[in-house]
Amino acid sequence: MTQQDNSQFRIERDSMGDRQIPSSVYYGIQTLRATENFPISGIKPLPTYVDACLLIKKATAIVNGELNCIPQDISKAIVQATDEILAGKLRDQFVVDVYQAGAGTSHHMNVNEVLANRALEILGDEKGNYKRVSPNDHVNYGQSTNDVIPTAIRIGGLLALAHTLHPALEKAIATLENKAVEFQDIVRSGRTHMQDAVPVRLGENFRAWAQILTEHQNRIYTASGDLMVLGLGGSAAGTGLNTHPQYRARVVEVLSELIATPLEPAPHLMAAMQSMAPFVNVSGALRNLAQDLVKISHDLRLMDSGPKTGLKEIQLPPVQPGSSIMPGKYNPVMAEMTSMVCFQVMGYDNAIALAAQAGQLELNVMMPLIAYNLIHSIEILGLTIAALTERCIQGITANKERCLAYAEGSLALVTALNTHIGYLNAANVAKESLETGKSLRQIVLERGLMSEAELATVLNLEQMSSILPLSPE
Repeated sequence: MTQQDNSQFRIERDSMGDRQIPSSVYYGIQTLRATENFPISGIKPLPTYVDACLLIKKATAIVNGELNCIPQDISKAIVQATDEILAGKLRDQFVVDVYQAGAGTSHHMNVNEVLANRALEILGDEKGNYKRVSPNDHVNYGQSTNDVIPTAIRIGGLLALAHTLHPALEKAIATLENKAVEFQDIVRSGRTHMQDAVPVRLGENFRAWAQILTEHQNRIYTASGDLMVLGLGGSAAGTGLNTHPQYRARVVEVLSELIATPLEPAPHLMAAMQSMAPFVNVSGALRNLAQDLVKISHDLRLMDSGPKTGLKEIQLPPVQPGSSIMPGKYNPVMAEMTSMVCFQVMGYDNAIALAAQAGQLELNVMMPLIAYNLIHSIEILGLTIAALTERCIQGITANKERCLAYAEGSLALVTALNTHIGYLNAANVAKESLETGKSLRQIVLERGLMSEAELATVLNLEQMSSILPLSPE
């Protein structure tokens, strides 16, 4: 090997032997082996998941330094390294494919190695001198993949919810409420079974969607409470082996301060390590949200269908040309995209459920899949809702005349006659109207079933489409 080659590599050693590591990289030998073992998808760890791991490492370095479990200078160097990476440096050093074995050990060691090597530089030493700062003995002191990774999934989920999904839901709900006010006086024909139904207010459609999203957000808040209970400190098997007696409570306290979220130690460390139920619970809440988002997206597409041969009760804002062959065509692309993302979230949820039941004894080794699917679900749902709100919902306009024409022409208006002329008479009126093309009003008058004044009151679209208030007992 030439001198130039020597300068391009460093030698690292583990229990399997020596390997050359490029001098420029901050990860080490275990990360290198993982990249060779798992060239699967090309998908690297999500930035939010990396942030969660770094925050855990920062908290543990602070606490282990306070408790004199590791030297103070090393504790401070690790903390500085985490702060630098959280601020954006060395983000390209987290390179292990999301589909990896070992419950996340490969990614975990990737984090440990990067922090150790950056800490070495901060202390004025060279990368790879693990006798000075060790990925295992210092960065990972008192920790195990088996308690760090479940905690990282929890912290990553909480970060993604706070930064992405909840703000997007709040904006969507507010926008839908504004549209509800804007469209409150517009009457349209309701439709059930894709057939004419009684009239409704277009504004109430939007208010209903806002309420649906509000209820989903509340369910997600409730489910995410489980993510605030941490098994950090359980070490390898939930017994707390190799940890300081004060470590468990203190590290949760420090981590809580770092993310400004009330966290608490799990009442039983083995349970927190073995059960993936909190992640299944949150994923299920995301799946339920996705299912209703699909329904809302499909409603928007249907109500916008046309422009000449569909319902066209509303107009979705055109955001891009819709056809490579048909000029002037604009498709409801934001609603279509929303449905596809929601289908992906539903698939992720199924995979999470399968992975959650696949643990054995003290550990579930499917956590890398759960971590990626859960955090990615939260983030793509949040980004999708934000895009749908900004690029679609905010710009929706109503075709008031078309809505009114459909409402006035609906055979379902006969429903209002039930309590006045009876169900059978009303059904016969509807049948004759459909067969002859006569209006309901004309047939009722011809049959002498009601007077003009009575019909004017009963077939009042404004009154029929108003939601009755909830009356006290």
